Amino acid sequence: MKNISIISFLFIAIVFNFSACKSDAKKEDSKETPAVETKKSTAPFAVSNAENDINFVAYKTTEKVGVNGWFTKVDVLSGGEGNSVKEAIHNTEFSIPISSLYTKDASRDFKIRKNFFGIMEDTNMLSGKLIITDDTTGIAKLTMNGETKDIPFTYTIADKKFSMNATIDVNDWNAGKALGTLNKVCELLHTGADGVSKTWSEVALNITSTF
Repeated sequence: MKNISIISFLFIAIVFNFSACKSDAKKEDSKETPAVETKKSTAPFAVSNAENDINFVAYKTTEKVGVNGWFTKVDVLSGGEGNSVKEAIHNTEFSIPISSLYTKDASRDFKIRKNFFGIMEDTNMLSGKLIITDDTTGIAKLTMNGETKDIPFTYTIADKKFSMNATIDVNDWNAGKALGTLNKVCELLHTGADGVSKTWSEVALNITSTF
C-alpha cells in the first residue's frame, strides 16, 4: 500500500478493534470523502513519496483473538519532508479518511464506519501530528471524536525504513458509546467459548515507511 500511511497509524488506529466484526456482505451507500491531492515531493526524504504500510490489530472475545486491518490512505497536510528519515517524520501533520478503512471484508468495513465512527463527532476524518522526541521514541497527537490525545510510540530506523509501534485505548477519546454500539451489532461474532461477547478497546499499531 503506497500512499502516505505512516501517520496514519494512528490511528489507526484507532478502528482497530472493531475489525473483528464480520458477517454477510452488504453494500455500503455512504458518501466518499473527497481526497486531498498530494503532489510528489522533490525533497531527499518525503512521507508522501514513501512506500507505507499501516497495520492495526484489534481484539475480540474474552480470549483476545486478534484481527488485522489497515488504513489505505493518509494525506500529508504540512511537513513530511527533510534531509533524513527522522527529519521527514518529525512534525508531519496528516489527515486520514475513514473511507480508507480496510479489513478484507466489505461488510465488516461498513459496520465499523457506520456503527463506530458514525456515532462520533467528525465522522469523516481522523487527523494528527507526529513528533519525534529522541532516537527511539515519539508522540503522535491524534484527533478523534472531537478529542486530541497523545499516543506514545517507539520506533526504529534501518537504512531508509522507519518502523513504529504503539498501543492505544479508544476509550481515551471518549469512544465508549461508539464501541458499545459496535459490539452490540457484532455481539454473536464477538462471543467466545465462555459465552461472553467482548470487543476490546485496546488496539495495537504497527506502521512502516520505506523511503
